[in-house]
Amino acid sequence: MILDRYIVKHFLPVFFVALSMFVTLVLLIDLFVNLVNYLTYDATFKQIMLVSYYYIPKSVAYAIPVSLLFAVAYSLGDLYARNELISIISSGIPFWRLSYSLLIIGLIMSGFSFFFDDRIVIPTLKIKNQLTKELKHQQNTDSSAGLAITTNDGNRVYYVDYYDYENVTLNGVSVIERSNGATLVTLIRAQSARWSGEYWNFSNAVIYEWKEDDSGEPRLRVDNLTPTVAYTEDPELFRRSAVDPADLSARDAKYLVNDLKKVGHPFTGAEADYYHRFSFPLTSFIVIILSLSMAGRFRKNILLMSLLTSLSIAVIYYIMEMISMMMGRLGQIPPIVGAWFPVVFFTAVGTLMVRFSKT
Repeated sequence: MILDRYIVKHFLPVFFVALSMFVTLVLLIDLFVNLVNYLTYDATFKQIMLVSYYYIPKSVAYAIPVSLLFAVAYSLGDLYARNELISIISSGIPFWRLSYSLLIIGLIMSGFSFFFDDRIVIPTLKIKNQLTKELKHQQNTDSSAGLAITTNDGNRVYYVDYYDYENVTLNGVSVIERSNGATLVTLIRAQSARWSGEYWNFSNAVIYEWKEDDSGEPRLRVDNLTPTVAYTEDPELFRRSAVDPADLSARDAKYLVNDLKKVGHPFTGAEADYYHRFSFPLTSFIVIILSLSMAGRFRKNILLMSLLTSLSIAVIYYIMEMISMMMGRLGQIPPIVGAWFPVVFFTAVGTLMVRFSKT
């Protein structure tokens, strides 16, 4: 439809200018926060720019919702200031039909945000964080210390002093075998255990076995332990149990939640982050609904008022989302509620505001 093309043509230039502005702002904030540390350790200009380069995708992810909010508010406000919006509505075209093309853009951007974050933002942000640690001479934390993993329906417990991701090695490992999750059967203490591709190969290991002697009294038997295929827990179980959910794709985050449930670890935080992967991309759609509700509210100082309103709504949304997610991670509310409540609430508020918007 001609009207849809006209609105989209009016909207897109504003959106891309706003996106460039907000991306630059996010990059500058990150740069200024770390600049003193970079200069303290004599980081070169090329190294600093490389860190900023890998932060661009994350900056785009942050900037898309605010840019959409600003672009829609400004575009419709500009149409209203020039009396075009009044003419369109007076011709009998309902406001929801006028908003149709913008809502479609919001849905497209929501889908794009999910795949963009899952496929591009997470890998590049991980590289950026690694480079930042190197420039600031911070200790590399790619491996994990102090792991406790429960498997085999709670009958097998691994205690690991240090897990080396790169060499797939458990250092300072103890394995407890229990009967019905309570009675001690065996205890394995080993200097290390290396993944052979099929099972864990223990090094310098000793097994303590609790058995009854001929008189029926329990006694402790100590033997050297030879490699066995009985200990075949996937190395990914140890890796995912110690990583930050933010560093994982949506699929791996789901595996992490399942692993944490399986090993008996707290999982509400990881589960809330997993649901957040699907709820947060809908922010692009929500902000367009909120922007539509502001159509016709500003006739003067459109640029300034659209910018201030966009930033104000974005701050309110992110604060509510932060509080909701914190409660979901802590288990005060169900994780799925913590992730989806801001989306449902602001969708309802935006729809109600559109219903009573000035037309």
